[in-house]
Amino acid sequence: MKTNNRKGGYSANTANNYIDHKQAIYCLSTELDAQTRFVDGQPTDEIIAHKAWFSQKGLPPFQVKFESEVSLPDYMSVITFDNLEACEVGYHVYFRAQNIKEVK
Repeated sequence: MKTNNRKGGYSANTANNYIDHKQAIYCLSTELDAQTRFVDGQPTDEIIAHKAWFSQKGLPPFQVKFESEVSLPDYMSVITFDNLEACEVGYHVYFRAQNIKEVK
């Protein structure tokens, strides 16, 4: 997701500027993507996070990083995040959360 703001640091307030918690959020990923550590510009075998894709009406699909492996619900399930935060870097917005829960 792109933005015109140039701020740093993860915060819940930044996430609230982009995500409408009154609207449904849908899980688009069927499996997690591993994020590996890079050393001197080269990837290592060390997995430092996992990412998955999500969607909300009116927004482009967005990726959320989880520092531990989470269990994804079925494709297009309505979900909520535990402690969703966002960080603006340059013209991009990056999201992270502690966990994901399916809304039943």
